[in-house]
Amino acid sequence: MNIIIMGCGRVGSSLASRLDNENHSVTIMDLDSNSFRRLPENFKGTALVGSGTDQSALERAGANNANIFIALTQGDNRNLTAVQIAKHIYGIPRVISRVYDHNRASIFEKLGIETFSSTGIVSNMMHDIISEK
Repeated sequence: MNIIIMGCGRVGSSLASRLDNENHSVTIMDLDSNSFRRLPENFKGTALVGSGTDQSALERAGANNANIFIALTQGDNRNLTAVQIAKHIYGIPRVISRVYDHNRASIFEKLGIETFSSTGIVSNMMHDIISEK
């Protein structure tokens, strides 16, 4: 699959590496070229300085042929904008976004965007740990 990941933080770089090892075609984008230092030396994908909200950067990333677009930046608004562009302008069939504000997840999902809330996931995990003892 052709996969574009926006955000080369800890999660983005880890996911990009894992998908690359599974022989997917991976392009990871970030505004800061220093973020790419998180990628392993054997990363075969493409690291691209740019934003998923910039159409020219998305075209350089191969948005016209992408199967999946994943937004993993720290900004819910930027993630929402990027996945909307990916979905509606480039017709990328599957778009997934990290959402920090757990309450926004339902809004994203009403727009046809798969989401996960790291805040909600960690909160649920901590609750389960506390409840076990």
